[in-house]
Amino acid sequence: MPGLEDFAGRWAIERRIEDARAAQIVRFTGQAVLRPAAMGGLDYVESGVLAMPGQRPITARRRYLWRQAREAVEIFFDDGRFFHSINPGPRPRARHVCPPDTYEVGYDFTSWPAWCVVWQVKGPRKDYRLRSAFTPLGACTGREGGAEDAGRMQQE
Repeated sequence: MPGLEDFAGRWAIERRIEDARAAQIVRFTGQAVLRPAAMGGLDYVESGVLAMPGQRPITARRRYLWRQAREAVEIFFDDGRFFHSINPGPRPRARHVCPPDTYEVGYDFTSWPAWCVVWQVKGPRKDYRLRSAFTPLGACTGREGGAEDAGRMQQE
C-alpha cells in the first residue's frame, strides 16, 4: 500500500454503483483532491456529476479526513467520526458497521498509481455495489495539477 503522502494531489474518479434494490446502475464522474489538512493528514474532497437513469445529472460532493496511523491510513468523516482504516498490503480490506447497515470495502493498489475501491453495502433498505477507479491527474500523467500542486492548493 502506498504511504499517506503518496495520495496527495488530484485524482480522476470513475464510479459505477450497481443498486440491486432499485435494479439500476448509477454512474459518477469527477475528481478527488487530497491536500495537507490544517490538523495533519490529508483533506479528501471529492466532487463530480452523478448520473441516474431517467433523471437529470446532479452535482455531488463529499469530504473525508485521511490520517496516518502506525501502519495504516485512518479515514474519518468530515465531522470527525471514524470511518475505517486502510491497512498495509496491495489489497487491504475493511468493514464499517452503521446499524442497521454494513459496509465492506476492498482496496486494490496492484496497478499503482492507478487504484480502485469496491464497496459492498447491505442493510434493510440498501443493497448495492460501488466500484471507484482512481487515476492520477497531473505530474503522474503529464497533465497539470498533480501532487506537486498539493502545497499550492493548501495556500489557496
